[in-house]
Amino acid sequence: MSTLRGRLPTVTEPGVAVFVSGVASMGLEILSGRIVAPQFGSSIYTWGTIIGVFLAALSLGYHRGGQRAAEHASTERMAWALVATAAYVAAIVFAGDLMLAAVTGLPLPARFASLPAVTLLFGPPTYLLGYISPYAAELAEADGVGRASGHVYAVGTVGSILGAFGTTFLLIPSLSVEYIGLVFGLLLVGTAVYLTYPPVSGLTARSLGVGVLLVLAATSGSFGFGVEGRVLYETQTAYQELEVGEINGTRTLYLDDQRHSAMDVDRPTRHVFEYTRYFHLPYLLADDPDDIDRVLFVGGGGFTGPKRFLEEYDATVDVVEIDPEVVRVAKEYFAVNESHPRLNIYREDGRRYLRETDRTYDLIVLDAYKKDKVPFQLTTVEFFELARSRLSADGMLYANVISAETGPASKFYRAEYRTMSEVFPQVYTFPTVGGSLVGNIQVVATRNGTRLDRETLLERNGRRDIGIDLSAEVRTLRDEPPRTDDVPVLRDDRAPVDSLLDPMVGQRYVVQTAQNGTATPARALDPGAGSPTTVPRNARAVRVSGV
Repeated sequence: MSTLRGRLPTVTEPGVAVFVSGVASMGLEILSGRIVAPQFGSSIYTWGTIIGVFLAALSLGYHRGGQRAAEHASTERMAWALVATAAYVAAIVFAGDLMLAAVTGLPLPARFASLPAVTLLFGPPTYLLGYISPYAAELAEADGVGRASGHVYAVGTVGSILGAFGTTFLLIPSLSVEYIGLVFGLLLVGTAVYLTYPPVSGLTARSLGVGVLLVLAATSGSFGFGVEGRVLYETQTAYQELEVGEINGTRTLYLDDQRHSAMDVDRPTRHVFEYTRYFHLPYLLADDPDDIDRVLFVGGGGFTGPKRFLEEYDATVDVVEIDPEVVRVAKEYFAVNESHPRLNIYREDGRRYLRETDRTYDLIVLDAYKKDKVPFQLTTVEFFELARSRLSADGMLYANVISAETGPASKFYRAEYRTMSEVFPQVYTFPTVGGSLVGNIQVVATRNGTRLDRETLLERNGRRDIGIDLSAEVRTLRDEPPRTDDVPVLRDDRAPVDSLLDPMVGQRYVVQTAQNGTATPARALDPGAGSPTTVPRNARAVRVSGV
């Protein structure tokens, strides 16, 4: 037993400091994605920037700390570094939105747009944490430089592992961004107090002061703009930040600070956003609308489409939504009745569901894209082939694509059109805005090879009772396909979705709202500009995604 005890590492003050710095640095790195994604998206460019900034800041901290370690390394100096880091975390919690707003809009290429924000918010605290390891190596009691540095690297890495898994699987699903920042800040302050016990008067007082600042920052909320009207509910899910707000009888679902769904509280099935009216177009494209017996929605959100379909048609409606919390909120705040005999809700990834189900659908509605966050696995030839295999002989695939019809911001739409055309004999385009403005483009692919023209659809709209007049929507049908020779066919092994979305960064997202079932003129939601029902939230661009 004594031999085993002798082999176990001794818990030292430097070891504790290194372990905690590893937890905090990796935890903040994971958390940073949640803080900057609402403004810049969560593309590969954003995450590449986050990883690069953290590595650069840590490297600078290691370098500078190593230079100072021989003469200045002490337990008290490590404690000061931890307290200073906690103070900066308090600033992020309280004023992170203002810090983001201060650097947003700098004249940088879109793919580098997040670099100033990530550097300002997370460069300084990560740099300070970089001091801990060289100080700890200098203070380590292990014999020899190699053994001391190896011990420091091992302990720090274990802390980083715990920080990564703990933040991902425990903190983010359970707490808001503000309270996660509070957890890391108090962890750093508590470690500083532990390192300097018995108390060192000046450091102890400042540590307690920083602790109070952290609590005040987390409990008072971030300084910035919020959703206009009442905030009914907010939480941090495993996938995104979620909030429900209400004003003037309109209830809105925000996902990652973006308007995602809206519901008229008095008329829960009314189409608040004009583009959701297009969901009914397949009932005109079908030879017989009564043949659409089973419909699948990939992406739930506020369930605008499924609720209206259940009201208007006799079809069975299945909905696949990857985020269970979105489903729970839809039931509590958006009048979704899961016990409806013709509604089935599945909480899983859409592609996985299609791969595993043996059901056949007459219509699949793909509404899982956002302007700046598109799951590439739902964009490829392989996915569309899978979807086609789950469609009936005359089945249709409907996709709500957020892009521009022409210009640099049209690349994603045109690549999707080309990819869908590889799988389906007919592909129809109905842009809600048109031109080079970013908006919702409704793309319908059919297994039926017969092409229908605008006049046929208008005639069907006049004589078919489908519960909604789509004459205005039908007139947006494009007769000619878009140019696709300069965009790729998206495949599982090469789907550069992030680079296709890149030209849309910073562009306006134009969305039409509907009043009493009739479309109203388009309103361009500029970054930082308001709308009839919202104002800029947290000084970030207001955008609309999904339904």
